[in-house]
Amino acid sequence: MPSALCQFLDIEKPILSAPMGGAAGPDLVASVCNAGGYGVIPLWGKPVDQVVEGIAAVRALTDRNFAVNLNLSFPYQDQLEACIDAKIHAVSLFWGMEPSAFATAKAAGLVVLASVGSVAEAKAAEDAGADVIVAQGWEAGGHVWGQVSTLALIPAVADAVKLPVVAAGGIADGRGMAAALLLGAEGVWVGTRFLGSTEATIHDTYRQSILDASETATEWYYDLYDVDWPAAPHRALKNSTSEHWHTTGSASPGNRPGEQQVIGHRPDGRPILRYQSYTPLPGTDGDVEAMSMWSGQGVALVRQIMPAAEIVEELYLDAKDHLQNRQAIL
Repeated sequence: MPSALCQFLDIEKPILSAPMGGAAGPDLVASVCNAGGYGVIPLWGKPVDQVVEGIAAVRALTDRNFAVNLNLSFPYQDQLEACIDAKIHAVSLFWGMEPSAFATAKAAGLVVLASVGSVAEAKAAEDAGADVIVAQGWEAGGHVWGQVSTLALIPAVADAVKLPVVAAGGIADGRGMAAALLLGAEGVWVGTRFLGSTEATIHDTYRQSILDASETATEWYYDLYDVDWPAAPHRALKNSTSEHWHTTGSASPGNRPGEQQVIGHRPDGRPILRYQSYTPLPGTDGDVEAMSMWSGQGVALVRQIMPAAEIVEELYLDAKDHLQNRQAIL
């Protein structure tokens, strides 16, 4: 399944792991890389020393290329400089369009992956100097910038830009990957499926909720889990928090039931508030089911826990089979 994207990123399989904050640590990223894909580690919002440590931790596990994910709506300049100093292969920029960030990364020789939710954003990213466009459909889990479905977004973006396009949102098996490639993408960006990997650093309650979920088990919210990250739309599993919020009128922040209520504690002992933007980690205690368990609509396809490398291989081989057999379907 050769592509310009594979050559550009120096990978064998056009499968990128999404930078799931809290869930995608060095083990997951390195496993994807070692399996021939491309891992992306989320290090935004962390002190510079932790950015340096995160990069070193991945490099201790793989000699393959990977990217560091940075959030442009939070302070990012020091983290970007740390990435440049570490001579990483690429940065994945999302949640904003800051031309100076693109220019700084490009001037230092880094590859720039830009996440977008519309054709206009894709064109702006191309003009700013992006090398790869990650087109994220509304089906995606976690924080979702746009409101266009993957099915409609990918061909529109692929027709509008000259850069390689990576499809994100709702892709959890080889059929979805094959469909994305036929729509004009050169690769796929997979998140929710990797929540079902042995390397995902999530709480057992979260992992089991993913395994038990149906295709209707998620909802998109504009600002439900807004503590620490306000006005940032997102998709997560329905739970007791969202159900009570709905039944009491779906009030806006400041008027929601149970605000400021401590529902658990992080592994380091810090409290977790209801409506907090927080990925439940191993060692989290309290009412984990009531926390923000990010998930995309492809969650119904996650039915067993597998090593990340096996997920990469399964996606690749299944997509290859579907692409080779497409003529027999018509």
